[in-house]
Formats: sequence, structure tokens, C-alpha cells
Amino acid sequence: MDNIWGQAREELQKIVGADSFTTWIEPLKLTEVDEGTAFIASPTRFLSDWVSRHYSDEILKVLDRLGAPVHRLSFETRSQPSRPAQAAAPEEPRRAAPRAAAAEEELAAPLDQRFTFDNFVVGKPNELAHAAARRVAEGGPVTFNPLFLYGGVGLGKTHLMHAIARETQLRQPDARVLYLSAEQFMYRFVQALRDRTVMDFKELFRTVSVLMVDDVQFIAGKDSTQEEFFHTFNTLVDQGKQIVISADRAPGEIKDMEERIKSRLQCGLVVDLHPTDYELRLGILQSKTDSFRVQYPGLQLAPGVLEFLAHRITSNVRVLEGALQRLFAFASLMGREITLDMTQECLADILRANDRKVSIEEIQRKVAEHYNVRLSDLIGPKRVRTVARPRQIAMYLAKQMTSRSLPEIGRRFGGRDHTTIMHGVKKIEELRSADRSLAEDIDLLRRLLEA
Repeated sequence: MDNIWGQAREELQKIVGADSFTTWIEPLKLTEVDEGTAFIASPTRFLSDWVSRHYSDEILKVLDRLGAPVHRLSFETRSQPSRPAQAAAPEEPRRAAPRAAAAEEELAAPLDQRFTFDNFVVGKPNELAHAAARRVAEGGPVTFNPLFLYGGVGLGKTHLMHAIARETQLRQPDARVLYLSAEQFMYRFVQALRDRTVMDFKELFRTVSVLMVDDVQFIAGKDSTQEEFFHTFNTLVDQGKQIVISADRAPGEIKDMEERIKSRLQCGLVVDLHPTDYELRLGILQSKTDSFRVQYPGLQLAPGVLEFLAHRITSNVRVLEGALQRLFAFASLMGREITLDMTQECLADILRANDRKVSIEEIQRKVAEHYNVRLSDLIGPKRVRTVARPRQIAMYLAKQMTSRSLPEIGRRFGGRDHTTIMHGVKKIEELRSADRSLAEDIDLLRRLLEA
């Protein structure tokens, strides 16, 4: 039997390739062939399921060529297939647990002590996300899995993720909570492939109580990582384990993400953290001011300053909190009261950035410069492809980055009809999802215009 399996392994390595062989075939062992069924021992249930779905036909064909006519594979999960089951030492689980805990601690991202539910300011834009996060952290029965939080930069996604992890650990000391970024997940998976420790990687993720993955959009386009994430997700959900995911956009809007993963991510509760409104920004400023007064005792804050900041700084919470931090530090160093005049002096650059509006003319100039075409050609009647495509990109950016109407945008592009602008915008939207190079160009131009 060992001789047949040894030959089969050599042929399978040539068929599936060295990397796939090492990951999926090498851990297997052929134990018996009986009445057309090949019995194969596997170290994990996950490995058995994967090989059964992806490599059954190849294994059956190879065994048949080697004189072992089989028409069916039967997988048995055995951690040590070559030994009797009773040979496992009783202390083995106790030795494995510290190793798993150490690996988990090394893998997990550190939790920020500042991010708790107590200092998360709740307002209308984030009240649903806060309530859902609280429910998950309580550890009781949850009817939604996964919890998917999404929103722009600085709206509180990471704060809620850290708060869930900390609260869960406090309420359930024995629970294994694993919080990490999607980038860390990808890096560790690639490392496991390289070091041939994929089985350890899989077992680690499949034994956690709560899995939390931040910025999941970063695995989009990474086929192998998406595959592993998909199976990890399914296994944990099937086991009733809680999953919490965050991203910068809704699941259906993440480009290059497999449809089956998008579908899975949408099967729980998807919550949008909306941009902050004036009341929420003011509440955040008041909360931060209370904490800063402890750090900077004796500082005087003139009436109207917080209201002024809440009106003027609308980009995101991080910028808002950073501005307040700078203001208090400046006032402390200068020994001055925080007045409206001092606020405008100290935060001039931040206030200018928040006032900045992108114009259609600026978009046209930047696009023409990027694609090395003349501005007069970009706006003019030429229809050659080298000019037409940059023109459509400029139309698309004008629609996305300004509040101008389609007829007004058309007038700025040589008096074109609004239907022409609409066609150009739609064309770029279609191309952007299929052409990665074009999408990267648009993202670069957007960043240059917003800088």
C-alpha cells in the first residue's frame, strides 16, 4: 500500500504542482483499498473537504493507472494516522494549548486602550453600529453573523472593533478573541505557505471564539487569501462562532472580491457608519475637551470655540480630534486662553483644507497633464481615442468631485450636451470595474486633486 501511494504522490506532484502538493496532498496517507474504495487518512476535516472537492478526480485517475482500480475516496480524519488512537498521550492537549495561545498572541494586532465603549460618542449617524457592537460584545445569543461595519476614514469603525474585543475579553476571560487586519491575515497565510505550516495556520483560526478582521477590502484581488478566508469564514459560522468585519465600503461595492465572499459577508448585519453631523461632532469635541482638561488643568476655553470647530471641520473625526489636541497643546505652551482668534491662527491649515473645493477647471488641467494632452484638445471637438478617454475621465471626476449639474459640466467641456456627459460618466464607471490600470489612474488623480 505504501509503495502504491508513494508512486501516486510522485505523479500527483507533477500534476498539481509543488506548492499545491505540499499544502494539500503531502499530509495525506493511503491506508487501505477495499471493494473499489480508497481510504485516505487526513490530519484535519478541512483538509479532507478541500481535497475531496478539488483533487478527487486526479487521485482516482492516478490510482487506477497504478493498478489500484478505485471509484470512490473515503477520508478519515486522524491527527496521527500511523499510530493507534489510544497512543495519544493524555497531556498532549495541555501542551498544544500554550503553543496555540502563543501563536494567537503573536498573530493578533494589539488593542488600543483608548478605544472603549465608554468613550465612544453616540449620535444618529452611528447609533445602530454602536448598538450592534454592544450586542456582540455582551456574548449572548446574536441573530446576526457576521457583523459587518463599513464607512469612510475616521468614522469610528476601528474604535468599535477594539471596544468589542476588549469588552468580550472582560466578560468572557476564557474566550479566544482574535483581532487583526486583513493585511496581517494575508501576510500570515503567505508565510504559512512558505514555511509549510498551513495546517497550523488553519487550526489556529478555526479554534477562536470570536474572529475580528479590520479593513477586509485589502484581500480583494488576492485569490489564494480570499480562498482561505472564505473557508475560515464558513467553518466558524458553521460552528456558531462570532465574526466581526470592517471595511471602507459595503460588501457589494468591494471590487475584485469574489462574489461568494460578498454574498457571505452580506448574510449577517451590514451597518453603515454615516459621516458625522454637527451634533455628533460637537458631542465628540465636548467629550475630548473633558479629557484634555485633566491633561491641561487651568486652561481657559472661550465660548463658541467648540461650536466653530464642529461647523468648520467636517472631514472626519480623526482630523477633528487632532485639531483639538493641537489647540490645547498650543494654548498650554503659549499660556493663553483658547479664543476664536487663536483657534483660527493655530488651525489655519486645517481650516483651509476643509474649505477647499475642487473646480472643474482644476480637474481638466490635472487630467490633461496626467495624460499628456493639450487642455484645448481635452475640451475641444477631437474624438481620437488618445483624447476621448481622458476627456471621459475628466467628466467622470467632475461629476464625482463637484456639485455641478450635468448641463453645467457639459458647458465647461466645450458646450457639450448633458447626455454626452452622462454617457462619458457611465462609460468610465463600466471600465473602472474591469480595467485595473484605469482604476488606479482615477484613484491617483483623485488623491492629487484632494491633496
